[in-house]
Amino acid sequence: MCRKYKFADKSGAYFISFATVNWIDVFTRDTYFWCIIASLDFCRKNKGMELYGYCIMPSHVHLIFRSALNDPSGLIRDFKGFTSKKIVKIIDDNPQESRKEWMLWMFERAGKKNSNVTNKQFWQQDNKPIEIWSLNVFEQKLKYIHNNPVVSGFVTNPIDWKFSSARNYGNDDHTILEIDIN
Repeated sequence: MCRKYKFADKSGAYFISFATVNWIDVFTRDTYFWCIIASLDFCRKNKGMELYGYCIMPSHVHLIFRSALNDPSGLIRDFKGFTSKKIVKIIDDNPQESRKEWMLWMFERAGKKNSNVTNKQFWQQDNKPIEIWSLNVFEQKLKYIHNNPVVSGFVTNPIDWKFSSARNYGNDDHTILEIDIN
């Protein structure tokens, strides 16, 4: 792995994106979104995650965060490991999931191609962290995150995307997920 894809400053804030294997549009049902939201909330309250921005798209997640425990790599590793198992189980247990067999097969197939995975692989392994080293970089990445659903054609206003911190910043609406604005 290239050095530029590692968390160099353990106490710094970072922008990261991570996607499902094969960019599968998993996040199409509220129950899958809420799994990510609950996990982010848990990480904020129990694992030292300071969350400054987020957006959950159908196949990927964007975050601006910092590890108060100076372990951003471990924090994201644990987050992805937990959510991977949890979402695969939710999919497997969901009788209304019309793509269940196909998705589980794709996760299993991806897992077999990766020697680090024992069963199914949900997330791609790379995160490509970008350090937030200035207010300008922070604003640029936050704008990118919030405009992602607009550029993708899902909404015309970033605030209208339910699972994004655009609501926190634009409407002071913390009903979906509280973030660390201050």
